Amino acid sequence: MTTPTRPAHATAWRNAVFAVFALNGLGAATWAIRIPAIRDHLELSTSFVGYLILGVSVGSIVGLLLASHVIQWLGGRRSIAIMLVVCAGALVVIGVGTSVLGSFAVVVLGMAVYGFGSAICDVAMNVEGAAVEKAIGRTIMPLFHASWSAGTVVGTSIGTALVFAHVDIAAHTIGMAALLLLGAVIAPRAIPRVATHAETGEEVAHVSFRDRMAIWLEPRTLAIGLIALGMAFTEGSANDWLTLGMVDDRGLENGQAAALFTLFTASMMVGRIAGGPLIDRFGRVRMLWITGGAAAVGLALVIFVPVIPVAVAGIVLWGIGASLGFPVAMSAAADDPARAAARVSAVATVGYCAFLVGPPLIGVVGEHVGILNALIIVFVLIVLATLAAPAARPPRVRA
Repeated sequence: MTTPTRPAHATAWRNAVFAVFALNGLGAATWAIRIPAIRDHLELSTSFVGYLILGVSVGSIVGLLLASHVIQWLGGRRSIAIMLVVCAGALVVIGVGTSVLGSFAVVVLGMAVYGFGSAICDVAMNVEGAAVEKAIGRTIMPLFHASWSAGTVVGTSIGTALVFAHVDIAAHTIGMAALLLLGAVIAPRAIPRVATHAETGEEVAHVSFRDRMAIWLEPRTLAIGLIALGMAFTEGSANDWLTLGMVDDRGLENGQAAALFTLFTASMMVGRIAGGPLIDRFGRVRMLWITGGAAAVGLALVIFVPVIPVAVAGIVLWGIGASLGFPVAMSAAADDPARAAARVSAVATVGYCAFLVGPPLIGVVGEHVGILNALIIVFVLIVLATLAAPAARPPRVRA
C-alpha cells in the first residue's frame, strides 16, 4: 500500500501521474488520427476497419483481465513504465505494417499489442490517480483525464499537421514511439515504488485472487461498470469513427475531418478541467446527469443535422458530455482503497467492452446505413449510462 505522503512527495507523485495520463493519450491519438490513411493504404472496407480496431479491443480486454494481477505483482510504477515501452513498440509495428509491409495482419497484431499495453497502463494510472486524489483530499481525477485529453489534443494536432504535410505513417509512428520511450524512462520516477492500490495500511498481498474475482459479483461495481461502458462507447466511437463518418457521410477531406476530431478531444479536455470543482460542488450523480444529457444532444446533432456548423456545435457538446463519465467511474470504483486495483480493473474491463463490441458493430451497421446513422447505438448507451449515475454516489461512512 501507499503510506501517507509528505506534501512535496504528493505533488511530485501527482505530476508524474499527470504525465503518464498525457503519454497514454498521446499514444492513442497517434494511431486514431491515422485510421483513414491506414484504411486507404490497406484498401479496407468500412467493416474491415472495424475488425482492424477490434485488434485494439481484444488486446485491451486481455490486458484489463490481467491488470489487477500484473499491478499486484509488479506495482504501479513498474507496470506503467513497462507498458509504455510496450505501447511504443506497438506503434512502430502499426506504422511499418501499414506503409512498409502493407500487411493487414501485421497492423492488427500491432493494434492488439498496443491495446494490451495501454489497458494495463490505463488501470495502473487510474489506481495511482485515485490514491493521489485521496492523499490530496479533493476531486482531481477529471484533471488526470484532462491530461489524457491534452495528450490526445497534442497527438491529434501533430497528426493533423502531418496528414496535411503528407508525412509517411511509419515516420509518424516511429517519432511518437520515441516520445513514449522517453516518457517511460522519466515519468514514473516520482511514483512510489511500493504497490499503490491500497493506501490504508493493508498490504496488497492480503487481497487474494478469490477476493479480486469476487468483485465481479458486486451490484454497485457492475452498475459503475455500466456508466463506464456507456461513456467509453461515447468517447471511443468518436476516436474510431468520427473522422471516417465526416469523410464518408458529410463529404469532408481527411484533414478537415481530423481537425474536427481535434475539436472533439479539446472539448473533452475543457470538460475535464472544469469537472473537478463542479463535482465537488454539485456531486458526482448530478454532474453525470448533466454531462450525459449534453453528450446525447450533441451526438443527436451530429447524426441527424447534415449542416457542418451545426455538426461542429454537436461535436463540442458530444466532447464535453463524454468528458466526466469515465473518470467519475474510476473514482467511484476506487472508493475502497484496499481493493481499488481489482475494482478499477473490473469497471475498466466492462467499459472496454465498448471497444470490443463497438468497432465491428458500428462498422457492420455503418456499411448498410452509414457510419453516422450507426452511431444511434451509441446514443442508446449514453441514455443507459446516464440512468445508472446514482451508482457513482460515494458510500456512506458509518460512525
